[in-house]
Amino acid sequence: MSFAAVSLRRDRIVGHVVLARRLENPRFTKVETISPRNHVHSFCFTSPAQMDNVVMSWLREAYRVGQQMHLVERRKNID
Repeated sequence: MSFAAVSLRRDRIVGHVVLARRLENPRFTKVETISPRNHVHSFCFTSPAQMDNVVMSWLREAYRVGQQMHLVERRKNID
């Protein structure tokens, strides 16, 4: 499953992360709900410095979604 995308443009960095939850943050340019556990969070940065620890935490969370770990964790909580 795709969990993130990043594209380098001449003057900006654009991309998105797929999270299992809808996360409100002013750094997101758009949040689309695909299903109850799939929310696409788009961003656009004008400087590499904006790719900070907060963004890295989004990427780590999105990677877990890509591995479907959020579904495994949910099943463990139900059992």
